[in-house]
Amino acid sequence: MVQKEDLEVIACRIIGKFRIGGIKLTNPVAVGDNVSFEMEGNKEENKGIIKNILPRENYVVRQSPRKKHALHLLASNIDQAMVIVTVIQPMLKPGFIDRFLLMTEPHNIPTHIVFNKADLYDEEEFAMYAAMEEIYTSIGYQVHLISAEKGIGMEELHPVIKDKITLISGQSGVGKSTFINRIITSTVIKTQDISEYSGKGQHTTTFAEMFGLEIGGFVIDTPGIKTLSFNNLEPEDVAHNFREFFEKSHACKFGNCSHRNEPKCAVKEAIKAGELSELRYFNYIQILEDIENQNYWERHTDF
Repeated sequence: MVQKEDLEVIACRIIGKFRIGGIKLTNPVAVGDNVSFEMEGNKEENKGIIKNILPRENYVVRQSPRKKHALHLLASNIDQAMVIVTVIQPMLKPGFIDRFLLMTEPHNIPTHIVFNKADLYDEEEFAMYAAMEEIYTSIGYQVHLISAEKGIGMEELHPVIKDKITLISGQSGVGKSTFINRIITSTVIKTQDISEYSGKGQHTTTFAEMFGLEIGGFVIDTPGIKTLSFNNLEPEDVAHNFREFFEKSHACKFGNCSHRNEPKCAVKEAIKAGELSELRYFNYIQILEDIENQNYWERHTDF
């Protein structure tokens, strides 16, 4: 669907193939794209053909969960992103935050980390939140604590999202749809409970969709994410986009230091001294290994 400047909505189809950086896309056009199109058929059918996708200011892309050699375009031309997480129900996977940031950091997209379900936290959960808040605020990210279910902390987010295009994402079950329902008064998005058996969320959003806000601006709701992999990145891309590691890397002995086994690595020295997060470093190493393993199997597998 394409919305014209006069707000009329046209059902459009797309012809041709489009790529980002030579990598095949499972969805060549995404929410937020600006396009040119032509009407087709008779006027009553109200249908069109997308002819061109205009240059993007930025985009958020992930490895397709179904086609490991393709990319899935989540959204484009956004002002900021919010990743919704929670400490419990489901339990926090810290590595997911860093993997999500690896989608937005290369394009300099400001990203907010929103911890939901604060009404369920006890002393241990609040301590875990405080530790995570310290890690990410110390390197320049904004961290928020809310309960979308109870409305706690939601008003404080209004000036953050007002008059901006905000991508909302997160793993299934973290309360993403409840969060969006709280800030959209004219639209109700279906929500589901956590599976009692697995403790994992049920998918409620199957495609990205943009909603207007009464306070001004738009939010883009995206499908719940289970895992994030990166067929579009090389190990050096990861090192460059862990912002605090990149800043320290200028003091490394070797210009191409991967911050693993090289001598006189400023990043490892800073971690040992407690200046950088050991958790972030662990997640960094895990991502590097995942990318290298994937690249290895691609080179040694016939397709």
